[in-house]
Amino acid sequence: MSRIAVVGTGYVGLVTGACLADFGNTVRCIDVDAAKIARLVAGQIPFYEPGLEELVARTSASGRLVFQTDLAEAARWAEIVFITVGTPPRKDGSADLSAVFAVGDAIARAVTGYKVVVQKSTAPVGTARKLEVAMRKRAGRKATIDVASNPEFLREGSAIETYMRPDRVVVGAETPRAEKLMRELNEPLYLLETPITVTNLETAELIKYASNAFLATKISFINEVANLCEEVGADVQTVARAMGQDRRIGSKFLHAGPGYGGSCFPKDTMALAAFAKERGARFRLVESVVEVNERQKARMVEKIATAVGSPRGKTIAILGLTFKPNTDDIREAPALDIARGLLRRGAKLAAYDPAGMEHVRKLPLGKRMRFATDAYDAVTGADCAVLVTEWNELRTLDLKKLVRRMRRPVLCDLRNVYDAAEAAAAGLAYVGVGQGTAPATRQRARARKGTR
Repeated sequence: MSRIAVVGTGYVGLVTGACLADFGNTVRCIDVDAAKIARLVAGQIPFYEPGLEELVARTSASGRLVFQTDLAEAARWAEIVFITVGTPPRKDGSADLSAVFAVGDAIARAVTGYKVVVQKSTAPVGTARKLEVAMRKRAGRKATIDVASNPEFLREGSAIETYMRPDRVVVGAETPRAEKLMRELNEPLYLLETPITVTNLETAELIKYASNAFLATKISFINEVANLCEEVGADVQTVARAMGQDRRIGSKFLHAGPGYGGSCFPKDTMALAAFAKERGARFRLVESVVEVNERQKARMVEKIATAVGSPRGKTIAILGLTFKPNTDDIREAPALDIARGLLRRGAKLAAYDPAGMEHVRKLPLGKRMRFATDAYDAVTGADCAVLVTEWNELRTLDLKKLVRRMRRPVLCDLRNVYDAAEAAAAGLAYVGVGQGTAPATRQRARARKGTR
């Protein structure tokens, strides 16, 4: 088993450290935030991820997982050092790599002997190469440093499972010694027959961006199909189901909705488009994916406005604030853009989310909405309920109870969770995504409206 230092105790760093400790390694997680380290030592996890609190408690109790602020000491002690600090987007969409290089500089100044430094933070192609050059220049004569790239493919809400049982592991390593250490580190996955791709640094980095951009493309594609379905009288769920039955396409990420969000897809698509443009290989498809996603969120506001008439003075209940279920992550969450759009149109907002409300309270947006104790409290007196995030408890609501609580029984189901006929039978005016009305039916509806 290895001695491992993980620099950065955010989502990726903490999950990585805890899982590597569970594999039997001795792990030290380092952060410059002393207060954060103190909370982690006390067993307080800074974000919600199912099973992580228990995993951290178990590996900490065993002595295999330790939290500290001293990066230099941990870097000297470790055989392998992971960099898992943030790479936030700049205004132009490019990634801010200042934290990555600052950590690399600190490690290089501290270490002696041989170290493998693993760049795990998502960063543009060429970052690991530049980091290796910079660290070797900064390191003392007694230090030998190899930089490897090991992109993360964690799925929020199921991060532990995706780390312990990944679809694949990607390693960029260019010396036999670095490759050997990285293969040994992933030895517990061999029994699961996990595919491990070992390649050069640039290829490993691009695999991460290409994977996320392709998944984002599937989401934007099916949302465009959904919009067309609404115009021609087709049903996007049936279209998506039939498409997904083609094994060349697959059923994953073909769910129409309000657009993608979170910490990865928005940031990674913008970064890929930005550095491709910088290299003179403009990625027009990814640029369009980003544009479609922004337009989809605006379209959801229009959909809700049409369902309630004018939103001005109306009370609208937002059900679900996080970008996906089983996480408290509200970064780039479609619900927040939709809420802002409705507020600009004069709506009053109530909101409920099982895990994300405390984060939203801290935003300027949070000061302009009422936070509810549950979904039924949120819809009480509302003119419309908008289901944005498909938490399990929001998938099984008593629709008749919703009707009784609401001032006007309108449900905008932006995830197509509920059956339109069942919602109508409960007394709800139901609006889904990509559930078109047949042209002839639309014409008859317009004709009836014109006679009133």
